[in-house]
Amino acid sequence: MSKEIGITVKKSEDFSEWYTQVVIKAQLTDYAPVKGLIVLRPYGYSIWEFLKSSIDQKLKATGHENGFLPVLIPESLLSKETTHFAGFTPEVFWVTHSGDTEIGDRLALRPTSETLAYSMYSKWIKSWRDLPLKINFWNTALRAEIKSTKPFLRTSEFLWQEGHTVHTTKEEAEEEVMTILDIYRKTVEEELAIPVIVGKKSEKEKFVGAVYTTTMESIMPDGKALQMGTSHFLGQNFSKPFDVKFLDKQNVETFAWQTSWGVSWRLIGALIMVHGDDKGLVLPPRVAPIQAVIVPIYSSDSDKDAVLKKANEIGSSLSQRNLRVHVDSRNEFTPGYKFNDWEMKGVPLRVEIGPKDLAKSKVVLVRRDSLKKSDRSFDQIEDGIVKALDEIQADLYEKAKKILSERTKNIVNLDQFKKEIEKGMFVYSPWCGDQKCEETIKEDTGADIRVIPFDVKVSNAPCIVCGSPSKTEAVFARGY
Repeated sequence: MSKEIGITVKKSEDFSEWYTQVVIKAQLTDYAPVKGLIVLRPYGYSIWEFLKSSIDQKLKATGHENGFLPVLIPESLLSKETTHFAGFTPEVFWVTHSGDTEIGDRLALRPTSETLAYSMYSKWIKSWRDLPLKINFWNTALRAEIKSTKPFLRTSEFLWQEGHTVHTTKEEAEEEVMTILDIYRKTVEEELAIPVIVGKKSEKEKFVGAVYTTTMESIMPDGKALQMGTSHFLGQNFSKPFDVKFLDKQNVETFAWQTSWGVSWRLIGALIMVHGDDKGLVLPPRVAPIQAVIVPIYSSDSDKDAVLKKANEIGSSLSQRNLRVHVDSRNEFTPGYKFNDWEMKGVPLRVEIGPKDLAKSKVVLVRRDSLKKSDRSFDQIEDGIVKALDEIQADLYEKAKKILSERTKNIVNLDQFKKEIEKGMFVYSPWCGDQKCEETIKEDTGADIRVIPFDVKVSNAPCIVCGSPSKTEAVFARGY
């Protein structure tokens, strides 16, 4: 990768290299000394903090509480749910020694926490009065990703939240699954400005150990699908092996119904890919650490004091409107350097003010997404900036919807299906429901069933693979 200051490749010509340059040069992450791991720098972490805060508020508003779980899980505990354990075995990091001494029962570095959480839940839950139990955990997970790693998208350790809930009835647990999926959808669409398709995973693609998995999927500008978040109905598949049971109102011992769900910092990777451009990052205002940067422009000391004073006044008044504002008063850099620097970091709005602007009682606003400029008089600055930020948020979503629309096709012919998959598309096609046909598609094209949408129409067309009557329409794509 080039060490030059700006982005040296076009997004449309070398998407992978473009992405890598953006995450490094915008100071979101850096590579750690261990392959497959990254370091999250303050600017990148601040984006995660906004996502975390938003999701956290929504979860607490729906009766969830936060807890903490340790990172080490005994192998004997993991193996209690054999299907779940087998699904994660290839990705598990194992701790086998304490110093030079073998520890006996191997300890897994948490790939996910179902087994650990439920061993504790079985101790805490005795009666129907203890339910529902709805706990969320903000932590990291570790899964061995050594090949084809990419910051935020595929790393061996990642930040995420994972929720684990316990309910008295199947209906209540299934309602929880959909409540969480809707929280995720609103966060991604309304704050990250990325449209998603929601639905269920196929049996082949569902979370190991779940009865079914609901998911939200989006497509990136390079034509690859990205799973944005999942919410799983676990039924009693974990409550039985882990003895998560309760005495119901008739004093009868009953196994509980459970869910688990999570999103990760993969969402940051999605927002980089969907909204970024050849100049670098483009951040939706609702998750931008800095929503507006004020750049004072002066060429002499005689102008400096007056321009800086007004810049700071504007910054203070905007902060009082609960806007996240930064005044770039660095003397060691030229205005041109500052413009490029903040464009690289994706700050939604730039406010320029110099001696001539001061004389005319106005500022210049520059939108990061379109680079369009407009003037605002001093008495219009606050309302003008709020309006501009709202417009940027809405425009970014509409632009992303266009990407989704342009990369979505309905196909019933297998040869045409293969051509569209090769282009990088979401392909809606009829499917008979047989996993063999699903596997055939994977072998022939590299595409998976990403989602079976909730609102999918029952297809009368024959299965795209075998020609048998189809049971549903599925969305196929190659993915990250």
